[in-house]
Amino acid sequence: MSTPILADKVRFQPEVQRKTPMARKAQDVTEAELAILEQLWAEGPLSVKVISTTLYGEATTSTTATVQKLLGRLESKDCVSRDPTVWPRLFRASIDRADLISRRLQNTADELCEGSLGPLLTHLVKSSILSRSDRSKLQSMLDEASGDGAAKPSNPSEQ
Repeated sequence: MSTPILADKVRFQPEVQRKTPMARKAQDVTEAELAILEQLWAEGPLSVKVISTTLYGEATTSTTATVQKLLGRLESKDCVSRDPTVWPRLFRASIDRADLISRRLQNTADELCEGSLGPLLTHLVKSSILSRSDRSKLQSMLDEASGDGAAKPSNPSEQ
């Protein structure tokens, strides 16, 4: 009989009682849901039929049902809302791209870095993932945030 993978990492402690309930993790958006959000961000409020046609090339019963299901999931995640005053119903993104990025980064930090974004940023800066231009923009944002924006040039070659 093999030991479960998490057995060494997770221990049940019956004597410890939680005083506050654990915060519910914001649900992540799937690739299919993201495709719908991308379309709503680009084009604004859309009907199920228009979304189906754009994503699948046609609005059949099957593709329309799929899009309706995905929109329902996005609604439950507070990512889209529907306008009940018009027919056909129009859906709009109720989360913007920046908020979704923040949510995903925080979820990653919660899973991998005990909630701290620092290790994620450190990895990005130290790895070759960021271009010189991206690093320069990041440095400018950090300078502005710390109030040192005027003290340092924005072009790294001028430093």
